[in-house]
Amino acid sequence: MHEKVSEKSIRNKEAIKKLIKKLHDGEDPQKVKEEFKEVIKNLSSLEIAQAEEQLIKEGMPAEQIHHMCDVHLAVLQETLEEERDLAPEGHPIHILMQEHVILLENVNRLRDIHKEISKKDKFPAIINELTEIEKIVDIIQKSENHYLREENVLFAYLEKYGVTQPPQIMWIEHDRIRDLKKNLFSLIKNKGDHDFPTFLEKFHLYAHGLAEMLASHFPKENKILFPTAMKLLKDSDWVEVRKQFDDIGYFSLSPDVIPEDAKIDETKSVIVDEKQIDLGTGVLDLEILQQIFKTLPVDTTFVDKDDVVKFYSEGPDRVFIRTPSVIGRLVENCHPSQSVDKVMKIIESFKNKTLDKAEFWLELGDRLIFIRYFPVRNKAGEYLGVLEVTQDITDIRKIEGEKRLL
Repeated sequence: MHEKVSEKSIRNKEAIKKLIKKLHDGEDPQKVKEEFKEVIKNLSSLEIAQAEEQLIKEGMPAEQIHHMCDVHLAVLQETLEEERDLAPEGHPIHILMQEHVILLENVNRLRDIHKEISKKDKFPAIINELTEIEKIVDIIQKSENHYLREENVLFAYLEKYGVTQPPQIMWIEHDRIRDLKKNLFSLIKNKGDHDFPTFLEKFHLYAHGLAEMLASHFPKENKILFPTAMKLLKDSDWVEVRKQFDDIGYFSLSPDVIPEDAKIDETKSVIVDEKQIDLGTGVLDLEILQQIFKTLPVDTTFVDKDDVVKFYSEGPDRVFIRTPSVIGRLVENCHPSQSVDKVMKIIESFKNKTLDKAEFWLELGDRLIFIRYFPVRNKAGEYLGVLEVTQDITDIRKIEGEKRLL
């Protein structure tokens, strides 16, 4: 088995070597691209990356490898454009795939800009290019809702049909993409902290790394995750998915074409029960109680004793996105891989009564977010679930002195 893998690796490496030599000798990149398509038909992005890495270790200049990377990314971009027929226009999957193309075009443009500015020697000489870089970085920054739509809506529906592992893997990759984006944003925002050569070096590293990551990640979703979703989800599911996508919003597109059979059934709306609810310290109509939760200056989420999300409040300025598809979802599937262990440890501590609250605070942009977890118990002290309370305390922290009613 190892011998076969080794032989395959050698063949891949030799094939890529020949193509790089052709590019180096000045052969038409379009012709090389067609040959490259044949070479990579049965190869994964990882195998290609491994072959390229091996060539660098053997002494091939990295610049030559990057020429091949350009061809590789161009081939992947063409493939992404061809694959958009998986779902009709206006369908949530079609929207996600359109966004894949837009994002890859933008990160590839960053790499092209790097080639242009690498011929210059100081910041004043690249003012126009910096303006374009900032516009592209703004698009990439706003694309966060692309990943949030997948994590909070599409993944939740796949989990309902028993598909849990692929979404978890994709979420891990989303977090890697976020790390790369964060490095790029920080570099552009604080460009004045670097001398020009250092800026160029880091810009190339982050732009190239993000391009390769997206080029590796998007085909996995297009070829595995999305076709799986298309097979499993019902038409009525897609209507709800699209509605929740619209609620979260888009970063580049303004989709307005809804699939023909996607008529939202208004009877699905919550029917307000006029009965009054005894809360122990007062009696309220259900409608009033709902509006109280919507008015609270904090976000709340309740997870029951079986670790299932049962409720979230809908305030006007919710800090973290929640959608109807989260209801009935296991809480461990609602958090990225790097934090899920901490969340589950807190819940376990609530269950065994070794902890009575947990508090965290973090900075999101220029806002300070305070997150608290509390165990919910009945009168006998039995665990009923956990309440998460999230609040933007940026302005509260600035309060000094007194402000009386009069």
